[in-house]
Amino acid sequence: MQTNFSLAQLADPHVAESEKILRKCVHCGFCTATCPTYVTLGNELDSPRGRIYLIKDMLENGRAADKEIVTHIDRCLSCLACMTTCPSGVNYMHLVDHARAHIEETYRRPLLDRLTRAMLAFVLPYPSRFRAALKLAKLGQPFAGLFEKIPALKPLGAMLKLAPASVPAASPMASPGIHAGHGTRKGRVAILTGCAQSVLDPAINDTTIALLTRLGVEVVVPDGEGCCGALVHHMGREEAALASARRNVDAWTRAIEQGGLDAIVITASGCGTTIKDYGFMLRLDPAYADKAARVSALAKDITEYLASLDLPEPVRKPGTVVAYHSACSMQHGQKITRQPKELLAKAGFVVREPREGHLCCGSAGTYNILQSEISARLRDRKVRNIEATGAEIVATGNIGCITQIASAAKLPVVHTIKLLDWAYGGPQPEGVSDNRAAVAAE
Repeated sequence: MQTNFSLAQLADPHVAESEKILRKCVHCGFCTATCPTYVTLGNELDSPRGRIYLIKDMLENGRAADKEIVTHIDRCLSCLACMTTCPSGVNYMHLVDHARAHIEETYRRPLLDRLTRAMLAFVLPYPSRFRAALKLAKLGQPFAGLFEKIPALKPLGAMLKLAPASVPAASPMASPGIHAGHGTRKGRVAILTGCAQSVLDPAINDTTIALLTRLGVEVVVPDGEGCCGALVHHMGREEAALASARRNVDAWTRAIEQGGLDAIVITASGCGTTIKDYGFMLRLDPAYADKAARVSALAKDITEYLASLDLPEPVRKPGTVVAYHSACSMQHGQKITRQPKELLAKAGFVVREPREGHLCCGSAGTYNILQSEISARLRDRKVRNIEATGAEIVATGNIGCITQIASAAKLPVVHTIKLLDWAYGGPQPEGVSDNRAAVAAE
């Protein structure tokens, strides 16, 4: 794609980076076939190629974002399916991140939209605030349907409908400390406690720690780490996102210096995509560039890390038929496609892949709140494809996907790590059947 930025514009490193990305686009349109919003809405401006044109026009002319640009950029899920499809290597992720930051700086949203986004940024990245908000949500849930009928209040209605019936107690295992591995030490890792997942399902990390320590891996829960910054990053709140990144880089750097780390293990793939990008996000900060690059290099999804270990034979092989949902942040953001399925198969599960596995389920951080109608259409499409597999349970590696799919699916939806832990000696996850045990009993 030909660009016409001035030398003065290219002096801005963010503009210069976006210009390099724009020049790689050859207008081929391959991205439109795998873009969830284009497939759903059929509007060229709701495809990656269409958004690239809008972003190019906005940045090249040095102008503020307008309502049209904001509408179509807001509809982007950042699922990154376009990057998997693109034959030219266009880094759409970095381009749309820049566009969102530009929108945040130059566009004044309607009052209720501003308030909703401010509330999400104030609550979701902080576990104590999020836990309190979920408990308060019970009072508002009877009015969710009413809020959904008022366009400006739809996000509030979506939030209330997504709130769980009960909130688990905070886990003591999320507190800073060291969990020693059993027997001969085979590795030392840090684990991201994060934000939303630690509230919605703290058992995911508890299970991860239990499995890793049983395998002889020492697990460090560092003091001072928290939200990865993805939630605010995707809302264009770049300073808040970078502050989260710096805090985590500091926490993990201390852990590296105090005993070394083989990996930083992440159990929410949406967080993993962002943490693996810390090196890019902080590249212009001389105090953090090198440290952030080191952290990004150490970041591993839990299935990615487990696949690198010499695992023993499973304690049991359940034979349960599992539909594996590959989160967009897993398959497109981190390019992890093989390891989760191979680990499940080795552990004795029968793995089935739904049709249209490349399409997003519609969760995408706060997308199912801010773009609830499109999100619901994508969710229902995903659930139909999952249920068509005939599986007994759904496994996935991202808390957002778990919450989204479970809101409409008839099948139990669990994190992949819970199934792996069960196969390697842990407790049987709720709602999961042991087919081989049942056959033996007959």
